[in-house]
Amino acid sequence: MAVTLEQVLAEIPSDRRERIEQRAAELIAEELNLREMRRLRKLTQARLSKKLKIGQEGVSRIEKRTDLYLSTLRSYVEGVGGKLSLVVEFPDRAPVLLTGLGEPEPPARRRSAKAKTPTKPKATPPTPRPAKAPPRSGRAA
Repeated sequence: MAVTLEQVLAEIPSDRRERIEQRAAELIAEELNLREMRRLRKLTQARLSKKLKIGQEGVSRIEKRTDLYLSTLRSYVEGVGGKLSLVVEFPDRAPVLLTGLGEPEPPARRRSAKAKTPTKPKATPPTPRPAKAPPRSGRAA
């Protein structure tokens, strides 16, 4: 005969059951979707949209998506006051913090005027002009 979950839980001592329920509540609290995170920070979609410099409907679309660019997710998290970190967990080693993904690229470095090597235009010899022919007289020779 099959045993129900209620029967298994009834056999667990009450103090252990309380610890299990407390840990379950902690785990549930650690997991939030984007909308819940925004609400936890007491932000409306309109206020967040101004921070992100997009329309309110853009915030709504981001919150409904299941697949995001990391740069979009990073902007959203920073918009609600957080910092996005990506951690890779392997079964045989300690977790590794992944960097360089979804971060804005640094602006291209411009060379200063001192660092530039001036380029001189190529010197071209002047084009010789043909000599002017003497004026013709009206007589035929």
